[in-house]
This record gives sequence, C-alpha cells and structure tokens, in this order.
Amino acid sequence: MPDSVKATLRALFLARYAQFRKHLQIRLGSEDLANDALQEAYLRVESTNVRSAVRYPSAYLFRIALNVAEDQRKSNSRLLSVGEVEALYDMADEMADPARGAEARNELEALERALAELPRRRRAIVLAARVDEMPHKDIAARYGVSARTVEKELRAGLEHCCERLGRDFVQRFGPGAGKQSKRDGS
Repeated sequence: MPDSVKATLRALFLARYAQFRKHLQIRLGSEDLANDALQEAYLRVESTNVRSAVRYPSAYLFRIALNVAEDQRKSNSRLLSVGEVEALYDMADEMADPARGAEARNELEALERALAELPRRRRAIVLAARVDEMPHKDIAARYGVSARTVEKELRAGLEHCCERLGRDFVQRFGPGAGKQSKRDGS
C-alpha cells in the first residue's frame, strides 16, 4: 500500500477509535470483544497491502474490525472453558457408571424428541450449525434466507430444546451475551 494511503488509514483509525469502539461494543455486546477486535484490526491495517486509495475508509476500517470479531468468535467457539476442561477430567470416572449412561441415553432421546418438534427448516438450521458446524452465511445460502434469519431460527430452536431438556439457554455472543433465558419464563 502506498505509504500515504496507509498513513491516512492509520490516522483515521486513531481519530475515530472511540467511535469504532462504541459501535463495536453495541454490535458485539461486549466491551472486551470490541477492544480486542480493534487492537487486532489496527495490526491488520498496519500489515494490509491495498494498492490504491480506499473509497470509504471509515467503512473499510469498521469492516476490518467486524471481520476480526467474527474470526475471534469462530475461534473461541471451538475452545473449551476452564470449567469444561475440569469436567472432562472428572468424566472418566463418571462414564463407567451404568446409571449415568442410562441418564445420558434418556437425555439424548429427549433431545431427539425436542428436535423432532421443531419446524423442518429450523431443525435443519440447528443441526447444520451445531452438529455440522456450518458457518451461518453458508446455512443462509443453503436455505435462501439472510444470516439474521439463520441466527433467529437457531436461537429459537436452541431455546426450544433447552426448555424441553429443562435447561437454561445462555447466549454466548452478540447483544445480550452472557444472559440466560430462564425455563420458567422469568
């Protein structure tokens, strides 16, 4: 990238940093995620290789930050939390228990029944997202809907399954992240 274009992008990034952070925080539902995305976005701007002037530099920079946030979300969704790792350590002893095996089979059957209760497209979206780990944009293309529709269908399907299994639904990303939807409607 010509040095002048890079310098312009860098200056704009720094001048609008607070504005970008505010918009990202609203969009992502987390100040920490917004800050992490902006830091990585700045590094990408520094290492980017655009050869000509950018028509809408502010939108270009914000899109970089959004792409970084999406990459981080995908990466983090595949990582286990400390609690999940600790649960894995305890799992070996628990797996040998026949009662626990029967309980797991019952829970799996309950999940299958809950999935069967969903409308066909919603069930397919839930399975594609959670079993096949397809990106939302690919699911949207497959079913001819928007990515937002995929998110809504996925959330509705997961909430339904959680309700049927007697569990709380916890949104892990986006606006409302970390908040639970209670089974009893509270």
